[in-house]
Amino acid sequence: MRAHLCFFLFLVTACGGLNDGPVQHPQPEETLTQIPETPSELSMPSAVEVTKDELVRYARVDSLSGLTRVAKRNESFVSNFGGEDHRQYWDLMRRIGVGPNQKLIELFAEPVGKREVDGETWYIWPSLAALDAAELIPEKLSFQDRKHLMELVGENGIAKVRAGQGYPGMRTAISEDGRWIYFVLDTDEGD
Repeated sequence: MRAHLCFFLFLVTACGGLNDGPVQHPQPEETLTQIPETPSELSMPSAVEVTKDELVRYARVDSLSGLTRVAKRNESFVSNFGGEDHRQYWDLMRRIGVGPNQKLIELFAEPVGKREVDGETWYIWPSLAALDAAELIPEKLSFQDRKHLMELVGENGIAKVRAGQGYPGMRTAISEDGRWIYFVLDTDEGD
């Protein structure tokens, strides 16, 4: 943008300045292209923001107890597919070098996606995890999203996607009413 402005000023100076008429600035509706809303710009209901902020506060102080309290407030919350107690599972993950608190902070730094599930809206991090399996196939993604998917799930994850599986990496979701739906860690990420 700065280079364009400098070039414009150079042209104006080289051509003897602007004409004497009033300067007209384009209005937003007059711009040639409108930038589409990106997943990171999704506006979220305040209930989602409140839950996200609470989770981030616990994660920043490395409190598995705090995360566990939020998880237990949400009856159908999922932290793992083996039915383990949330706190015990997260303790195990921490012992093998996968810090749940740090991973949650990393997830919330990702763009957010939105998906309708059983008549309600879920906000999902990262945004790629909100895509259907058929939409997640790398060839259907933009170059940037394809590269990001590789960074998030690695070769093994891409192979799972190509086999028809949904997003195979770490992910979390909060429903529109502020319920924490899931926080799934994948120990195979980045392979």
